[in-house]
Amino acid sequence: KVERLTYPVPTPSGIRGVLSAIYSKPAEFYWPVERIEVLNPIRYISFKCNEVKTKAGRNTILVEDDRTQRQTVALQDVRYRITARIIKRDGFSGTEAQLQEQFRRRAEGGKCYFQPSMGLRQFPAYFAWGSSGDAPIDLDLDLGYMVYDVFDLHKWKVTKKAEPAVSLFHAKLIRGVLEVPPYESELVLKGGAPDAQ
Repeated sequence: KVERLTYPVPTPSGIRGVLSAIYSKPAEFYWPVERIEVLNPIRYISFKCNEVKTKAGRNTILVEDDRTQRQTVALQDVRYRITARIIKRDGFSGTEAQLQEQFRRRAEGGKCYFQPSMGLRQFPAYFAWGSSGDAPIDLDLDLGYMVYDVFDLHKWKVTKKAEPAVSLFHAKLIRGVLEVPPYESELVLKGGAPDAQ
């Protein structure tokens, strides 16, 4: 319901969403993202979209009466190299090596549960296993406080509605690389509000 504006670099939770589209078993493991390397220069595109204000349901939507235009500022021609790992949950009896091997096979084969996207479905994300060998862009940028995740990565249970738990971290792109601290780190601010320091 708002104008859309992107960070210059995807959030760790956004990358986790891409990885989960390829391979996800929330009861068995979770994805902590460790590093995001920006391989293409950061460039923006701006456009407007016609949308409807009402959620689709049983009632008919009259588009002419319910239409609105929203501005989107998005990144274009993006390319990233992601470093993440699999952390198994306590109840899982297998090994992290088994889970990592399953992910590798899926990624090499181009398999996914659903098409990953970069924020919105109209921005599909394509992926490949391994490293391209390209160096990250030479750019230093203080991104300020960035959303780390909207859920507590350690509290997972099957419920009808997930309980949000927003966390933030101070993101800095150094020579094209965003180092992501572990969720347990003091650098990750839980509760969504940065300390007034």
